[in-house]
Amino acid sequence: QVQLVESGGGLVQPGGSLRLSCTTSGFTFRNYWMSWHRQAPGKERELVATISGTGGSTTYAESVKGRFTISRDNAKTSVYLQMNSLKPEDTAMYYCYAALNWGQGTQVTVSS
Repeated sequence: QVQLVESGGGLVQPGGSLRLSCTTSGFTFRNYWMSWHRQAPGKERELVATISGTGGSTTYAESVKGRFTISRDNAKTSVYLQMNSLKPEDTAMYYCYAALNWGQGTQVTVSS
């Protein structure tokens, strides 16, 4: 069965960086777009970034453009989200999505 497992979240100060990882199994990874989403308390889940099966196309939410980078390693069946210049508004649970399945999420907290 499809499995998606996120890791790399934590507590960082404003202006800091984190790299999130999503390791997958149970589907033909190279054939699927992958995406990252986030949800803060009291808010709807929002799309953060997407990447095509080969990594040739990416999209970003306007709020993270220029600060976040999505990438993938098809040999490792993993997708990553490099987050730089973090702001308190980036605080949320971050989820990986593909093949109609969600990961369990990893918490990112940006605070002094």
